[in-house]
Amino acid sequence: MKPAVHPPRRIGLMGGSFDPVHAAHVALAELALVHLSLDEVRWIPVGQAWQKARQLAPAEDRLAMVAAATAHEPRFVVDRIEVDRAGPSYTLDTVRALQARADASGQPVEWVLLIGQDQYTNLPTWQGWAELIERVTLAVACRGSEALVTPEALAHHAHRVVRLPLQPMPVSSTDIRARLADGAPPDSLVPTLLPSGVARYIADHQLYAPGTPR
Repeated sequence: MKPAVHPPRRIGLMGGSFDPVHAAHVALAELALVHLSLDEVRWIPVGQAWQKARQLAPAEDRLAMVAAATAHEPRFVVDRIEVDRAGPSYTLDTVRALQARADASGQPVEWVLLIGQDQYTNLPTWQGWAELIERVTLAVACRGSEALVTPEALAHHAHRVVRLPLQPMPVSSTDIRARLADGAPPDSLVPTLLPSGVARYIADHQLYAPGTPR
């Protein structure tokens, strides 16, 4: 008798600084679970963000905020792979490590990288991007009826890409940090901008308080 052949697990990869994680991040991950029939979304807070000049909130705080934002969904998994790895956090290094780990376990996996249209546009600036797009399927979040626009550099490289129709949400980590630094109570940003658990963590640990860098 032939052994049973199981289809690959479909795992979404949700990377970012998450400084702080906000409502649009959660909405994108929840949409991807349903729209792409994912078995799991793995949230990967960046360790050392090579494309950001400003100082991020401490990694343990960002990990804790992501844990608070994702606790309601058992298919959300927080992974500290980039936080625990020394040096700049390159997505290609992370994907290589995750794929090697899956290969060693014998578990076939299809990896789906969840990104926004702005990240898709800037993808040709990423370290090792040509290899990266060979290793993953790209799922690009487009606001409402916004069309998926392929960067010219990527148009000449075969890659797997799907469009995620995300409802427009005017929320950004930059805006949230600015509001908090201006004295807005964290709970005043719930639920439009922040999940309640994240707002509670920010208040308890006095993150992004007035006078702190934005």
